[in-house]
Amino acid sequence: ARAAFAEAVFTALAYPTVITLVGIGAIVFLMTFVIPRFATIFADLGQAVPLPTQILLAVSAGFQHYWWAGVLLILAAVLAWRVWTGTPEGRMQWDQTLLGLPLAGPLTMKVETARFARTLGTMLKSGVPVMGALAVVGDMMTNQAIGRAVDRLADGVKRGGTIAAGMQAEARFPALAIHMVRVGEETGRLEEMLLKVAETFEADVRTELKRVLGLLEPAIILGMGVLVAFIVVAMLLAIFSINEIPL
Repeated sequence: ARAAFAEAVFTALAYPTVITLVGIGAIVFLMTFVIPRFATIFADLGQAVPLPTQILLAVSAGFQHYWWAGVLLILAAVLAWRVWTGTPEGRMQWDQTLLGLPLAGPLTMKVETARFARTLGTMLKSGVPVMGALAVVGDMMTNQAIGRAVDRLADGVKRGGTIAAGMQAEARFPALAIHMVRVGEETGRLEEMLLKVAETFEADVRTELKRVLGLLEPAIILGMGVLVAFIVVAMLLAIFSINEIPL
């Protein structure tokens, strides 16, 4: 079930990622190979071109001559991010920042809640003691901030508290998950209720992804379309001005 959930999330993200990469590739191709040919023609004619065309030619020249600087900047940023998140402090700060983002934060919390519930429920159902299971679950959390929260939760359970009380004390876990775990503890069906929590939040993540991507995909296509339209219009304005065709 966990592998199927991960595959569903990956599949949902694949299409917008491909659209973005193809759109960026097309724009880079236009700016580095197509526009420079027109720039040479306009330069040979020695005639002034409209302002949109001048902006386009300047950006294209920047792409053509300083593309390496952009690549180095991207690589340096990625390397700096990897080094920063490679340290315990940096990783913790990054994960806490991720949880605070508008869309990514709640979605990450739901994914981690589903992972927490499914892993803990499966281990308890297999006969693993609660404390041993919680120790393993804390290490398996992808988000280190949530992992620390699970560790603190385990300390509370060790002192005689309940899992639901520990989840509520952390103020990170969703209220629905806390309520379902509390019901499971009170009725003696904790393992079953944890797996139900996992199913509920996995389904919620799929629905949320579809909703967000349903808004994101048209926005990506529209953004790419506007950039390509600007390139086409800028070139047409220059061609019309050169041939003195009235608009």
